[in-house]
Amino acid sequence: MPAKKAKSKSGSKKSSKKPAKKKLKNVPFWIGFDLGGTKMMASVLDANYNVLGSARKSTNGSDGAAKGRNKIVKAIHEAIEAAGVDPKGIQGIGIGCPGLVNPAKGILIFAPNLGWTNMALRKLLQTQFKCPIAVLNDVDAGTYGEYALGAGKGARSLLGVFPGTGVGSGFVYNGQLVMGRAISAMELGNLQLPGTHIGSPVFGVVTLEDLTSRLALASQAGLACYRGQLPELDKKTAGALRSIRSKALAAAFRSGDDAAMIMFRNSIRYLGMGVAVVVNLLAPDRITLGGGLVEELPGLYLNLLKEEVDRYAIPELARGIKYSLAKLGGQAVAAGAVAWMRNETK
Repeated sequence: MPAKKAKSKSGSKKSSKKPAKKKLKNVPFWIGFDLGGTKMMASVLDANYNVLGSARKSTNGSDGAAKGRNKIVKAIHEAIEAAGVDPKGIQGIGIGCPGLVNPAKGILIFAPNLGWTNMALRKLLQTQFKCPIAVLNDVDAGTYGEYALGAGKGARSLLGVFPGTGVGSGFVYNGQLVMGRAISAMELGNLQLPGTHIGSPVFGVVTLEDLTSRLALASQAGLACYRGQLPELDKKTAGALRSIRSKALAAAFRSGDDAAMIMFRNSIRYLGMGVAVVVNLLAPDRITLGGGLVEELPGLYLNLLKEEVDRYAIPELARGIKYSLAKLGGQAVAAGAVAWMRNETK
């Protein structure tokens, strides 16, 4: 009989060795966190703001603040794992939040699109990660990112305007974000104008974002679909508000339908009125535009907004302002929050 093959001590022919663990990169890194109304994203950034890894999750604000806190922490852990870096190398976390914040105490005071109030983010993240934490308004963070690293680099002052679900803005003057003593500011979308619509909480008053946000345009477009004025958009979206996103609105504008041309012209005209107020008060030398609508129709927003600001602002203050498109894209909030934190802790 042929001799039997010797078995391993474990009784198995297969090796019992476990696969070697991947060696972690021992490098200093920062976490930039973009807490959005629909999604959140954690990015691992090196000293030159290169993205080493990231993780995304749906925000689902209606699930409650407790689940939101858990998601934030989990996303950061997942981003660190995706980047393959040693967690001991973390230098700090900068988080941009939608709504009002208290940067000094690191508290998200109120996020209207999430329904979260008085969330002590600094305390939460310091407990988990034992590093410096910066908590900013998301548009402040994005504007600072453009000032330090993007379209506003080298400017003395920069106004950032971001039409999205609402209308956000931030202002950097001589390297400093314009904020209140204990609260974020520059709530351009809440500028009140004479006018009304049936959803106005105060009769005879309408906010700027009621007239200029993507949500405002989508609402008007849905009405135009119902009236048969935007047939192609109606075919694609059935006039459903949740389906009328920036790409669909831009396609309606490019189709040349009168209803789309009118609503965009009026929306940007109102936006120009609001920006002109800031120009008259603070005289920025640069204005940068970002957000989904601007990315889809950059020429329209750059050119028409400048015309409208020139129409409504004091000529001597509007003259010479340089307009540009935001350059940092989806990383603006993450990179800006980290850049601001690193500047503040020098």
